[in-house]
Amino acid sequence: MRFRHPDGSTVHLAYCTNVHPAETLDGVLAQLRDHCEPVRRRLGRDRLGIGLWLARDAAHALVTDPAALRGLRTELDRRGLEVVTLNGFPYEGFGAGEVKYRVYKPDWADPERLDHTTSLARVLAGLLPDDVADGTISTLPLAWRTAYDDTRADKARTALVTLAERLDALEELTGRSIRVGLEPEPGCVVETTHDAIAPLTAIGHDRIGICVDTCHLATSFEDPHTALDALTDARVPVVKSQLSAALHAEHPSLPEVGEALADFAEPRFLHQTRAATSAGLHGTDDLDEALADGGPLPATVPWRSHFHVPLHAAPAAPLTSTLPVLEATLARLVGGPHPLTRHLEVETYTWQALPPELRPRARAQLTDGIAAELTLARDLLTDLGLKELP
Repeated sequence: MRFRHPDGSTVHLAYCTNVHPAETLDGVLAQLRDHCEPVRRRLGRDRLGIGLWLARDAAHALVTDPAALRGLRTELDRRGLEVVTLNGFPYEGFGAGEVKYRVYKPDWADPERLDHTTSLARVLAGLLPDDVADGTISTLPLAWRTAYDDTRADKARTALVTLAERLDALEELTGRSIRVGLEPEPGCVVETTHDAIAPLTAIGHDRIGICVDTCHLATSFEDPHTALDALTDARVPVVKSQLSAALHAEHPSLPEVGEALADFAEPRFLHQTRAATSAGLHGTDDLDEALADGGPLPATVPWRSHFHVPLHAAPAAPLTSTLPVLEATLARLVGGPHPLTRHLEVETYTWQALPPELRPRARAQLTDGIAAELTLARDLLTDLGLKELP
């Protein structure tokens, strides 16, 4: 979906396909047929943006076979789909029964991460629509915080500098500009937007910036205005933003709140949980740790958990979502005289990890849910003065 900003530039809105598990190119092609095109039709649009997640095997197949890449581009066009952004965070196995800490491997100190991201950039350059010259990729925020020492930090920095050089060369070769954004996430080396400033300014290349995920921003209790002001002052580019909402518990000391939160503690994904106090941020790596008897989080202040809840459907009371944080962030990103980023991606990948009674039971229900999220995002953009384009 495309929108005209009041300054005349085009802002792109997509939804991320990591909600549909696929490890191979055949799986990606099936996603387009079974999910992405039905969402487009459900919205009544001639064109729909998707943020592709390409696992290692799918990316390798595309970058080593020009015919396969041309075939994917043809299939996108045939189904009324377009790609300007990729989700390069998960490497493989994102559809597995248990993902948890595995999603952070390989990290930016491992050569596989640089190789994979380079492949993604080359693929994206070949998938961009004819009238779009700029593409973006979101990626791991360096590494999970444990076992990350100065040696690994040096390797990660060197890898990102090498990536920037490769992206420069790619533009010279193809005329397509690809940028990569570190995506701050609770528990990682770069947990917050503030944490991103030092490593990104040390790299000092505008092809390597930040991806602002509004669920992660909210989970860490970051104020959107403060965060974006600091990034602007530091001249850190917001490469893209993922529109998502976290789980919010205003009164975690109440028994009914604990019971409601427990319904969201599930075995597949990591749900880092945070509580903000005057003394600082307290956290656990997962929701069940926060709920355990004698857990480390103070129950006298609100909790937020890294659980991407559907944008259009807030959890039932006594829980809520952090949709207001998304709205405030979006207003700053694209509501000013010029957009801070032009690539927006709805990223709710947890539909099948929701409590059983909230999960879509049929493919059509998932289609309806994704379409409803995109409709909400579209309405937020038009309320900010952007005009939807055909």
